[in-house]
Amino acid sequence: MRVENSFVPVRGVGEKTEKRLWQKGVTDWETFEESGVLGETRRDRVLTFVEEGRDALDRGDAVFFGDALPNGELWRMYRNFDDGATFFDIETTGLDAKRNVVTTVSFHRDGETKTFVRGDDLTPENVAAEFDRSDLLVSYNGRRFDEPFVEADLGVSTETPHVDLMYLCRRLGLTGGLKEVEKTLGVGRDGVEDVDGREAVRLWHAYEDGDTEALERLVKYNRYDARNLRGVLEEVHDRLHDELLGV
Repeated sequence: MRVENSFVPVRGVGEKTEKRLWQKGVTDWETFEESGVLGETRRDRVLTFVEEGRDALDRGDAVFFGDALPNGELWRMYRNFDDGATFFDIETTGLDAKRNVVTTVSFHRDGETKTFVRGDDLTPENVAAEFDRSDLLVSYNGRRFDEPFVEADLGVSTETPHVDLMYLCRRLGLTGGLKEVEKTLGVGRDGVEDVDGREAVRLWHAYEDGDTEALERLVKYNRYDARNLRGVLEEVHDRLHDELLGV
């Protein structure tokens, strides 16, 4: 799936109309231009969007599609902006952003992973720079946890389009936390299988008490959380693609 397969950003073209277009073989912008489908008003709106969309792709403008697509369909941007997709995950001292803080943040983009640690290089400037370098953010439950937690603790917000895999997984019947989904999809993590959110908190406090190995284990766990999101998205993307375009 690519943004060129999408018609739902157009006013008056909902999911049902888009599906009917796909069923008629009108599965992308090019075939739409060659067809005579839809009435004059809606057709003109689609053609205008196609022109604007091509211009946005030419200039690498991910925000255009982030604004145009419904939140639940931002995953369609992935193949267009995969090099600039950033998979990110945070660890904290608890679940309440009013009483707890971020301990580590990992960003995985284009095959490389960066991890920032509180008290060292976890600064608002560093986190903001990673957000700014991203065309697309990908998380698991990050829209209601990671992103707002970072904003509350570090004062960093972002307008980067954000794909939350938790909701996409639920669309496919994949429930539970990230580790449960990974197991179902066969995505592994070597050496930190027994670490979870509660253990991550304990590891941080152990590090504060002087246990440097605890920090190494926490960072390894956090980095797996970020990197494995790519494998999950690859599988989820392909399943959704087949479900929608295999009409």
